[in-house]
Amino acid sequence: MAARQQPPGKSDQPLIRPGDPPPYSWYNADGSAPIFVVCDHASREFPAAMNRLGLAPWVMDQHVVCDFGAARMTRSLAERFDAPALLAGYSRVVVDLNRRLDDPTCFIQVSDGIAIPGNLEISNDDRELRTRSFYRPYHDAIAGRLAEFEANGIVPVLVAVHSCTPVFDRFVRPWHIGVLWDKDPRIAIPLLERLNRIDNICVGANEPYSGRHPHDFTVDFHAESAGLPNINLEFRQDLIESREGTRVWAERVGDIMQEILADESLYTRLQDSDN
Repeated sequence: MAARQQPPGKSDQPLIRPGDPPPYSWYNADGSAPIFVVCDHASREFPAAMNRLGLAPWVMDQHVVCDFGAARMTRSLAERFDAPALLAGYSRVVVDLNRRLDDPTCFIQVSDGIAIPGNLEISNDDRELRTRSFYRPYHDAIAGRLAEFEANGIVPVLVAVHSCTPVFDRFVRPWHIGVLWDKDPRIAIPLLERLNRIDNICVGANEPYSGRHPHDFTVDFHAESAGLPNINLEFRQDLIESREGTRVWAERVGDIMQEILADESLYTRLQDSDN
């Protein structure tokens, strides 16, 4: 396999200084499965010089800064499948890695009623600095790993892991887990069918967000555009905040996905499988 792509040099990350975390981290980097797990909103870290974009300390415990529980779930699934995983190093409010750069919510100004002071009057120069420091390194790392799979004749599955709040904008979300997809139903449909057989679980099909929503970026850009099999999982945050909750849901979903991912015919590009 080709050498693992390393984070770019500090000169390419002007907002990251000594002592700051890297823009992303690998977990189980040498995993042997033809599966790649990514977590766009894994972290609530900020570069020290950015002073949390002016946010009060209490906001650090709110979903606006990261997908709580998603990083641990990502690592759990990576272990279960022996898959490499990539986790973002910084808060989603620094730059949202799951958005197009021209999407207004990529540098979000108000999230769930909370203003982000450091984003209210962000300049084009600041956007570019954040793009160079955090956004491009993360997406380049995903592209680099997918290129490694391709160089070894492997068509991998891309699994994106997120978490969502049980209440958003005064709406109580009944779903315990959301299964998100767009053009490729090869994992989503059998996963939904099996999850729906479990008693006392409320499963969202493209809920609470749609995989067809234009705000989704990572799966669309890296997997859908290339015909790679993919799935986007949204776990309800309150169910996976604890280690025990993560264990239960990683086992529940992992058992089902293990069966689905064992199908060798899955590992083809969508346009190839349709011929």
